[in-house]
Amino acid sequence: MFGPRQLLRLAHINFVLTRHGLDELVFATHLLRPLRFLYIFAPWTWFRRIRASRGERIRRTLEDLGPIFVKFGQILSTRRDLLPDDIADELAQLQDNVPAFPGAEARRIIEKALGESTDTLFTEFDETPLASASIAQVHTATLPGGKRVIVKVLRPGIEKVIRRDLSLLHTLARLAESYWADGRRLRPREVVSDYEHTILDELDLMREAANASQLRRNFSGSNKLYVPEVYWPLARRNVLVMERIHGTVVSDIATLRAKGIDLKELSERGVEIFFTQVFRHNFFHADMHPGNIFVEDSGRYIAVDFGIMGTLNPDDQRYLAENFLAFFNRDYARVAELHVESGWIPRTTRVDEFEAAIRSVCEPIFERPLKEISFGNLLLRLFQTARRFDMPIQPQLVLLQKTLLNIEGLGRQLYPDLDLWTTAKPFLERWMNEHVGWRGLAKSLRRNAPLMAEKLPELPLLLHEVLDKARDGKLEIEWKSEELVKLRQEMRQNNRRTVAGISGAALIIVAAILFQSNEPLVSYVSAGLGAAILLITWSK
Repeated sequence: MFGPRQLLRLAHINFVLTRHGLDELVFATHLLRPLRFLYIFAPWTWFRRIRASRGERIRRTLEDLGPIFVKFGQILSTRRDLLPDDIADELAQLQDNVPAFPGAEARRIIEKALGESTDTLFTEFDETPLASASIAQVHTATLPGGKRVIVKVLRPGIEKVIRRDLSLLHTLARLAESYWADGRRLRPREVVSDYEHTILDELDLMREAANASQLRRNFSGSNKLYVPEVYWPLARRNVLVMERIHGTVVSDIATLRAKGIDLKELSERGVEIFFTQVFRHNFFHADMHPGNIFVEDSGRYIAVDFGIMGTLNPDDQRYLAENFLAFFNRDYARVAELHVESGWIPRTTRVDEFEAAIRSVCEPIFERPLKEISFGNLLLRLFQTARRFDMPIQPQLVLLQKTLLNIEGLGRQLYPDLDLWTTAKPFLERWMNEHVGWRGLAKSLRRNAPLMAEKLPELPLLLHEVLDKARDGKLEIEWKSEELVKLRQEMRQNNRRTVAGISGAALIIVAAILFQSNEPLVSYVSAGLGAAILLITWSK
């Protein structure tokens, strides 16, 4: 199960766990519980005093294990539907604190990827990184035309390190699911699979460049959000060159105030940007923590780092908008029905039971003033409730909930009295008016008009052909359904068993008649054949 390198890495992980007082968690698993006496009698446990909380110890452990585990902890902190709040809050404090790799090495990677010397590509290139993170680091440079840019470079050998640790995480997740008491409830294998998908996407800077270009196009000419330009001739899988932006970090409230920026308007604008991305563009920045958001002196937001983006299909958009509106109208029956209609929970779920569970979660929240109600926490509590009714993981909704929590936290940091509902409700109602009812139908007809015009000339001929077949009795309707196919197969099997059973019984009756007619040999053969058929039929 473990190779030599994995065993060494596992030994190091256990050492770090022990150093931070988490070894009791290891010995609490079903697999190692019989060996718990070793933990009790271990000398290092006799005099150790553990004052830090479990969340803080887990955070420190991940920081010591390196950048891949830090990244895993950051993503895990968004899974509040799985983790206790104290651990999730502590993991949310994880920050990339990775030493930079040499600027000369960054030069070598850039020159190999772009096929030219950095002295030719740039009139200036600063070998001292502007920022350094677990996946990549950023350098500043100047293009021959005088444009100031940033150059993002993947860490050398990072993909090999990530794949090694991912393999180990998958193995640990399988063991946790088998031997940890909460393993099945917390679904560690699904969590690791989600993380793998996210982090491998971040290894492809061409994908990030495409995300940035799409978002820039969506907000072209906007006075709310600016997205820096990508220089496509200088984009590769491990190197990305983008326009350098200048602004104030959104968390620097003192500087924003000093520049005369209206913080109330700024917080409301952030909410509008979020709902525009989700419900108008169906393409949203899913990593909008304060380190990725800046503000121009004019009050316009600037976004950076486009490695993680989210999308919703039209059905998810509609159900989500209807859910929000039903929530704030306290129509819990409609919320329950929407979850079943959308397929988010099984159709076999009793709607009245699910409605009662939702009511018990939401009513205490709505007793507070609207400005204190958290959309993100409301969505989180709903997911936690739905998981009890076998709601499978919806990655797009998890990303949405994480982003909404970030936007809310940011908005209320800027303006504590932000009333998110007042800002969001008109947007949601406008979206519903445009996409549901007569307006939605008209919009759909306009969108599909070219295809309908193309197919319209074929319609009379197809109709004539159908009517001809119906008149001649040749019209056949084929109903394809997994349940129907399964039922048909079972009916065929049952028919075969019935025919075989009747045949076997008939042969035995014939054998009895032949035995009375002094044909013992033939009767024995007939009886044996009949018994064999009945035995085979019974065994099946």
